[in-house]
Amino acid sequence: MNQPLWQPSPERIAAANLTAFMREVREHHGVAVEDYPALYDWSITDPERFWPALWSFCGVIAATQGGVVLADKNKMPGARWFPEARLNFAENLLRRRDPAAAIVFWGEDRIKSRISYAELHAEVSRLAQALRAAGVKSGDRVAAYMPNLPGTVIAMLAATSIGAIWSSCSPDFGVQGVLDRFGQIEPKVLFAADGYFYNGKTIDVIDRLKAIAENLPSLQKIIVVPYTRRDPDIGGIPNSANVHEFMAPYRPRAIDFERLPFDHPLYIMYSSGTTGVPKCIVHGAGGTLLQHLKEHVLHTDIKPGDRLFYFTTCGWMMWNWLVSGLAARATLLLYDGSPFVAGGNILFDYADAENMKVFGTSAKYIDAAAKLGLEPKKTHRLAALGSMLSTGSPLVPESFDYVYRGIKSDFQLASISGGTDIISCFALGNPLLPVWRGELQCRGLGLKVEVFNNDGQAVRGEKGELVCTAPFPSMPVGFWNDPAGAKYRAAYFERFPGVWCHGDYVELTAHDGLIIYGRSDAVLNPGGVRIGTAEIYRQVEQLAEVVESIVIGQDWEHDVRIVLFVRLR
Repeated sequence: MNQPLWQPSPERIAAANLTAFMREVREHHGVAVEDYPALYDWSITDPERFWPALWSFCGVIAATQGGVVLADKNKMPGARWFPEARLNFAENLLRRRDPAAAIVFWGEDRIKSRISYAELHAEVSRLAQALRAAGVKSGDRVAAYMPNLPGTVIAMLAATSIGAIWSSCSPDFGVQGVLDRFGQIEPKVLFAADGYFYNGKTIDVIDRLKAIAENLPSLQKIIVVPYTRRDPDIGGIPNSANVHEFMAPYRPRAIDFERLPFDHPLYIMYSSGTTGVPKCIVHGAGGTLLQHLKEHVLHTDIKPGDRLFYFTTCGWMMWNWLVSGLAARATLLLYDGSPFVAGGNILFDYADAENMKVFGTSAKYIDAAAKLGLEPKKTHRLAALGSMLSTGSPLVPESFDYVYRGIKSDFQLASISGGTDIISCFALGNPLLPVWRGELQCRGLGLKVEVFNNDGQAVRGEKGELVCTAPFPSMPVGFWNDPAGAKYRAAYFERFPGVWCHGDYVELTAHDGLIIYGRSDAVLNPGGVRIGTAEIYRQVEQLAEVVESIVIGQDWEHDVRIVLFVRLR
């Protein structure tokens, strides 16, 4: 294709945060960055000036930044960012305290609520006091088995304001899935809803909570959040309390934010391999905050008051990414349940009703919407919608066509990609650049992303391994229960020593964008020819008769044969 699907208007470029940032870099740092390629080059060649410039532009709240930006810069892993800094993650997300909406919530088509920035601060204050009184301190683990509710955000902010480490999974996980994760990190407190709604049904989880409580001996308190019932019976759950009773003794006051080192653990995320229990990936507060601010403010162009939505559960890293939007002073639009109630249009109804600016979702959702024949361009206004983000799996070129044909023609479609491993993106959107069919627009600022062939040589215009060849702030602090770092190094640095190998099979294009062909460990190799699974799914997903599919490679008669499984409509 010789023409882009979308070009930003001169007015949009002029008003973009990224344009303002480049102007600040020119004026205050004396660097001649006139366009994104020049800015990107500066960000990876001079990271010790780029990251402090971003810190300043985004107004990071900290006791001190310190004079050292990057220590042990030649170690990967092992480099340390802002080793003298002291900050608190929750404090940066709670910077607003006004009456405007901080969070809007829809629970399918049944429940709607909203909470202001002032109310959010007050509720976090009360819950933080209750957690401190219950013995929670810095470094303790606080876990959640929760739907995507405002209460989940409040609990995370309360825990991290103390310096506790937060970890969450979705209530559709079975008991063993929860124990495989939380059993490794031994949480002191567990937040859990009484149930959740999905596709018009109410699913009760009280019995699951009892089983979890019986098998997690580290738990000192289980705090139950009423959601599907006003007053759930929790008498059979040991050491449990209704969240309203737990918070009742406390009144809002100034929050005592624990300002801690830049690398103080913030989140524990989970990445499943092919064998054994999930890996427990520990992310630091400062790196997560700085990277998310960069992606929200610069790459997604979020401004104060903008309405930010991502269709996600609390078991996916995009939930963590979404809630960081509060640091950019956005209003979060939360949704919990099936995206296909109300004839499949509920998320577009939500977009219209709440003036959604950023609509985040998965490639799978876009494909399903296309197969359902949804045409929001004809049925909805979508007047405020400025961009759609897609991740979770490669967004195939035909899905680009559907978005611009069926959803909206005059907005930005940003396919983004990174992962739980970095709690952010290696490649993502850009408000200054065109959208090319099938491509991610650009590599993220400050991330020295390259494509290596099998010999470890950087290539362009051919498929290879996505790598990052220099340290970046949102690299994991490490893995839980991996004191020598052996598991961490084995996960990312064995293939190319000293280089982060992400495990994606990609191509760097002539537009300096990326095409992702799937996970490199899932690349099929029949007759010695490497085929990315996304290349097969691209063809299969065009068949309306196929609802879902999965493709595998099977060793067969001294070669590999490709086997495709399909679920038909």
